[in-house]
Amino acid sequence: MFLRYYLQNLNKDLPMLLDSFLSFGLFFLTAIAVVVIFLFLYAIVTPYDDYKLIFEENNTAAAIGFGGAIVGLSIPLYSALTSSVSYLDFVVWAVVAMFIQLVFAFIMTRGKGKYSVTKLIDEGTVSAGILMAFISISIGLLNAGSMSY
Repeated sequence: MFLRYYLQNLNKDLPMLLDSFLSFGLFFLTAIAVVVIFLFLYAIVTPYDDYKLIFEENNTAAAIGFGGAIVGLSIPLYSALTSSVSYLDFVVWAVVAMFIQLVFAFIMTRGKGKYSVTKLIDEGTVSAGILMAFISISIGLLNAGSMSY
């Protein structure tokens, strides 16, 4: 009985299903594009070469810090995906989320002296990478919470 009802109403529901899948694809691919752009810009904003440290020197501190930054961006992206009223609204908040994470990374990696995150991550000090990751995630949570208007 259910199958017969479903097949009879498929013609009416198909356009709505296609529209839903297209919307999903648009939002999802845009979110992925924002993350990819972020991966590129984050490497520019930080004074050390993230990719070299991670992929050539196996620097765990750099990998943890970078991973935390990605999670720190993904949290407000999720918030923007669930709270936005339109595609344009989502794109604006996604760019805001990315900008905030990049500004945070820029500020955190410009410290000098004994507590220089740049120096510590470059040296592979895991605790500095963990701190950078947790602060990035915290910034992301605060960012996401601020978006829930």
